[in-house]
Amino acid sequence: MRFLPALLASSLVLISGVSAAPQPPSSLSKRCTYSSTDRACWGDYDLSTDYYTESPDTGVTREYYFELVNTTAALDGVSRNVLLVNGTFPGPTIYADWGDTVVLHLTNGLSNNGTGLHFHGIRQNYTNQMDGVPSITQCPTAPGESITYTWKATQYGHTWYHSHFALQAWEGVLGGIIINGPATANYDNDMGIMFLNDWTHATADQVYLSAESSGPPTLDNGLLNGTNVYGDLGSRFNMTFTEGESHRIRLVNGAIDTHFKFMIDDHNLTVIAMDLVPIVPYTTTVLSIGMGQRYDVIVNATETAGNYWMRAIPQIACSDNDNADNIKGIVKYDSSDSTEPTTSAYTYTDSCDDEDVSDLVPYLSKDASTDSVEDDFAVTVGKSNNVFKWYMAATTFVAEWADPTLLQVLEDSTNFTTSSHVIELDTADEWVYFIIETTQSVPHPIHLHGHDFFILAQGSGTYSSSVSLSLINPPRRDVAMLPASGYLVIAFQTDNPGAWLMHCHIGWHTSEGFALQLVERYSEIAATTDYDTLNSTCAAWTSYATDNDIVADDSGV
Repeated sequence: MRFLPALLASSLVLISGVSAAPQPPSSLSKRCTYSSTDRACWGDYDLSTDYYTESPDTGVTREYYFELVNTTAALDGVSRNVLLVNGTFPGPTIYADWGDTVVLHLTNGLSNNGTGLHFHGIRQNYTNQMDGVPSITQCPTAPGESITYTWKATQYGHTWYHSHFALQAWEGVLGGIIINGPATANYDNDMGIMFLNDWTHATADQVYLSAESSGPPTLDNGLLNGTNVYGDLGSRFNMTFTEGESHRIRLVNGAIDTHFKFMIDDHNLTVIAMDLVPIVPYTTTVLSIGMGQRYDVIVNATETAGNYWMRAIPQIACSDNDNADNIKGIVKYDSSDSTEPTTSAYTYTDSCDDEDVSDLVPYLSKDASTDSVEDDFAVTVGKSNNVFKWYMAATTFVAEWADPTLLQVLEDSTNFTTSSHVIELDTADEWVYFIIETTQSVPHPIHLHGHDFFILAQGSGTYSSSVSLSLINPPRRDVAMLPASGYLVIAFQTDNPGAWLMHCHIGWHTSEGFALQLVERYSEIAATTDYDTLNSTCAAWTSYATDNDIVADDSGV
């Protein structure tokens, strides 16, 4: 239906596990040295650089070695089995500068799980094979095997990596990514990644059995950067501010099924980026952040010296948590002050909506096209064999670990199955509009791999041609909320050949089939792919799966 109106650099940095609202002017001259008093510039580049088509080439390779391990941890004081990256939760942060090349060697040290590591929000421009999605861009990496991912940091800001194999991300296989570059506001101190997670005392795989049969379960707790209290157990997360200075916090919602409102009592949040997209700064006291989304905020330590609660509050409208009032950390002006805060939370409206689109103004202005191809996807839920399955356009997604889409493309055996829900986009640089809507009273965070998308419309009710589309510099991001009983209209250009997943970022829903995939510019994919590496990973997986009678019991992603 028609709708009208890597190059490995020569310099090597070896790292084992971890490494050392006014409108802006239309452009900035290339002029300066990046510093706390001028964050807008980056050597010969700056905020006006179109990072979709241009980025530095630093000649630096950042090399990391990760191993996944089975272990136990008591993140909130209650011990349980976990799967961790290099034995920590969150896993080690990947650091790079804008224009660096990242090389990550991943060893699967797990006893009985395949794996794959997805670099969430990294566009992987012409490096689709590095997207790390079993069943789509690779076979699972078998236990005892290793895989190497290589990609260039053409964007800047922060994001996260996580497993895209079953529910491993929420067993602990996740960590942060920081790509240093310019920013739309100045600040003194970079406080690094701040993960907001929900948590269960049974494993995510055990809880999934309940989710399949009975719907979303009540979760036990939540974590700030991997810690919290539960009753008399556990410990609070602490962050120390320097009085009179400003602090950048890089928020990630890494939850399986919790939409958070984030706040720091008595402090404002200046929001400067979302999902690796720099925005015109705006100020709020309460920030709404859906699963998979990221925001960069700056907080000024200008209040009376003391201790203040930092809060991640699950929204009752779409989240159910037994410890919802107590997912808190402490912001201190004096690290030696052990006094518990007595501050009060800001008032807020319980909802699972995105931040107001009028606040989310990309700094680098880009408009959407009115000349496009349109697809309309109705989202529904039903039961099959007494377990819940999610459907998009009447299809519940199921893919095969041992037969990933990328391998099918390379072997030219692309009689795609109905359940693999492939949409082929063969024309280069074509604009595509996706209309996603639901009558279900459940909101969904929609994530697209390989692209930032433009949010053209988002609202309650039924989408129709009378809905006004925002085409002039609308918000761009890689995760947006499909409102409960509402619609989401997104747009992007077919500028990145590959097989790309689009899915709901609620863990249960992805496993229950809420996904589809885009095979983009089919004829160009083979030239960007290393067949031998892809095939050898698949051979090792097939051998392991055969020897151990491995059978997938979810959607395959």
